[in-house]
Amino acid sequence: MFVTPAYAEEAPAEGQINTETGVAHEEHATGVFPPFDTTTFASQLLWLVITFGLFYMLMQKVIVPRVGSILENRHDRIAQDLDEAARLKSEADAAIETYERELSAAKAKAGQIASVARDEAKAKADAERAKVEADLNAKIAAAETRIAEIKAKAFAEVDTIAIDTVGSIVEELIGSKATAADIKAAVSGVAKQGA
Repeated sequence: MFVTPAYAEEAPAEGQINTETGVAHEEHATGVFPPFDTTTFASQLLWLVITFGLFYMLMQKVIVPRVGSILENRHDRIAQDLDEAARLKSEADAAIETYERELSAAKAKAGQIASVARDEAKAKADAERAKVEADLNAKIAAAETRIAEIKAKAFAEVDTIAIDTVGSIVEELIGSKATAADIKAAVSGVAKQGA
């Protein structure tokens, strides 16, 4: 509920509701809504023309130039930004092209370095393998020579051992010693039969 000065001065009685707003109701003499009153049309039109003229002058002299300068500044700034963006794009494209060129050159150089390193490693491995094979062949030849010597020596001693063993066996079985020539002949005959 709104409190008006008139309502605040008059206190309603207990249990009574006051619905007045405190504004006195005045009746117009003509009973017509004021803007539609034909007697005031001339003054209303005059004030309309004056207000519209002032508003038009204000728009033409102050507001439109400011808005125009703002729009022009924005247009210039946008054009500068677009030019700067185009320049930066061309620089970025040039940088990308240079990067791709350098990358392909680096890949080619890396391939050449890898090929040279692979060839050098292969040559070194081949030289090492040849050296190892030569050492192994020399050791094999030395071992074969040694084996042949040991084999020859063993075969030479086999006859001596066989003769001594046969002599000891014959002496144990017969009780007398057999001659060395007989034992040698018997061992040679058995060796010829086994071969």
